[in-house]
Amino acid sequence: MTKQHFRKKSLQRLKRLSWQRRYLADKQINSMLYHMIKSRGAKCVMLYIPLRMEVDVMPLIRKLRGEGILVLVPFMEGESFRLVKYRLPLQTKKYGIKEPKFSKQYRRKMIEFAIVPIIGTDRTLRRVGFGKGMYDRFFARYKQDIKEIVFTQRVLCQSKVTITDDYDVGADRVITA
Repeated sequence: MTKQHFRKKSLQRLKRLSWQRRYLADKQINSMLYHMIKSRGAKCVMLYIPLRMEVDVMPLIRKLRGEGILVLVPFMEGESFRLVKYRLPLQTKKYGIKEPKFSKQYRRKMIEFAIVPIIGTDRTLRRVGFGKGMYDRFFARYKQDIKEIVFTQRVLCQSKVTITDDYDVGADRVITA
């Protein structure tokens, strides 16, 4: 199986989930993420603005911000992205991705958790995403500034064989419903 074939099958599987299953999975995953973040006393967390087939972490973002935890999200630039502080209003950009309006890059020494959406993974726990390589390029530059990388997915789409490349970002853990 190739990475492209696996990505296509995984996307089909994720798109077929009923709204009830998506809602329940999102609620369960957000709860697990919140308890993980709070139990470790994290002060700075990287999250994402979700697409329809990704875990909806917006309730988590609102909750963390309300508790004074710094939430950083990707801001696309060229073939990669930089992190900016989450703030409203959001605007829709390339590939239908929402992000805050232009903001200065946030510079911080350490991010306790980088929570990253996935289309799937393989047995090496490396990410299969949309195929643009944005997360791979970002983590190649900033991995030393991140304590733990956590992948999220509503239902686990995992290949039993290695389909990822050495440069694909790997996770410390994968959280699914």
